[in-house]
Amino acid sequence: MLCPFCRRSETKVVDSRTSEQFVIRRRRECLDVKCGRRFTTYEKIEESPLRVIKKDGSRVPFDREKIRIGLEKACYKRPVSDEVIERIVKEVEADVYQNFEREVPSRYIGEQVFSTLRGVDQVAFVRFASVYREFKDVKDFVDELQPMLRDSKRR
Repeated sequence: MLCPFCRRSETKVVDSRTSEQFVIRRRRECLDVKCGRRFTTYEKIEESPLRVIKKDGSRVPFDREKIRIGLEKACYKRPVSDEVIERIVKEVEADVYQNFEREVPSRYIGEQVFSTLRGVDQVAFVRFASVYREFKDVKDFVDELQPMLRDSKRR
């Protein structure tokens, strides 16, 4: 690391701490006897942008807002708080970044939202499923509801 004052390349780290998510703040000191000044650097992990592989094979940048918008539409006028929606978005986003490096199929993201939403609100789940699974008619709805109806009878 070059000293910003004397341009000498020998410095030492005096203190390190995390400041934001994935950002490290380092306090450094120049080892030049004549300079000896201190300065702060910030290190951020360089991320390669994650891309989503759509059904048609096209690739678009991953955008957590698209997940949020889909959830908000599914949960419209349902007793699902913004905090719950944000939690689902964070869980899905963390899962995607943990399991994929460069590209993730849109189908995988949809399945993650699908399975999480099932336990949150059944009406919102069916709304999301109708768009995600591209229901064509009432039979598709019934097929999707059958497992939920069986589970509710067991309780």
